[in-house]
Amino acid sequence: MIKTVYVIAGPTATGKSELAISLGKIINGAVINSDSMQVYKNLEILTARPSSSEMKNIDHHLYGFVNGSERYNVERWCNDATEIIKKISANNLTPILVGGTGLYINTLINGLIDLPPIPEKIKIESEKIFQEFGKDFLINQIKNVDPDSLKEINHNDIVRLRRIWEVFESTGKKFSEWKLSENKKFITNYKFKILLFLPDREKNYQLVNSRFVSMMKSGAVEEVKKLLELDLHDSLPVMRAHGVPEIKKYLVNESSLEECISKGQQVTRNYVKRQHTWWNSSNLDIFQKFDKFPSEIDLNSIKID
Repeated sequence: MIKTVYVIAGPTATGKSELAISLGKIINGAVINSDSMQVYKNLEILTARPSSSEMKNIDHHLYGFVNGSERYNVERWCNDATEIIKKISANNLTPILVGGTGLYINTLINGLIDLPPIPEKIKIESEKIFQEFGKDFLINQIKNVDPDSLKEINHNDIVRLRRIWEVFESTGKKFSEWKLSENKKFITNYKFKILLFLPDREKNYQLVNSRFVSMMKSGAVEEVKKLLELDLHDSLPVMRAHGVPEIKKYLVNESSLEECISKGQQVTRNYVKRQHTWWNSSNLDIFQKFDKFPSEIDLNSIKID
């Protein structure tokens, strides 16, 4: 029998986590995090991780379990999520994935290019190149080794630019050549029902702005201060989470509190814009699409098996 996994997806600050809990109570479900930053134990406030009280009435998995010193990635998440999905299903619960990281969801469903691990020193080197010489230098480097991959991405996508460079630097083989191989699959015999929420973008921006202010009032500065005491490398994912670089600048007196908040809001709004674009252009099979916030819909409008 093919079992169902529900996926609640969409941009940040839309209320997906609250809907996951409400839906879970109706379908006897358990929630699995699919947000790339909510996995880190060092960041609870800035990643808007569900609170202990919110999680107490329904099982939650893959939240706050990774040390910031680790470079957690999509492959590790897919392996962890697959294990949890199978365990939940075996206990006659319905898995509910919730989060805004479309890459994680897409990879779990469609698989991953079977690349060897990129050494940490190569990742640090690509970060150094980008920081010291800039995006255009990195693009020119890639033009010389893998122009085909460069044609397939937005040249403002620094993560993908670095990834293409890192793959060639560590393997000697073009990323475009690796893509020709059959994808590594993580999970089969499950059907995914994606509930996609893409509400009005301007209203989404307003929620982002107000939520960032609330985070600052709730201890985000102290959270980042404790993170900085760990003396982690700036290239680690946890150090690049929205709000962390901005608050860091404030803590070392490189910006005012007002500038910190304004910049933190801006980078998060930019992320929301990218999320809207990603989901609008996604080839994933969307089960139900809503142009509202999760809090604005009637749960009875969700089609349940």
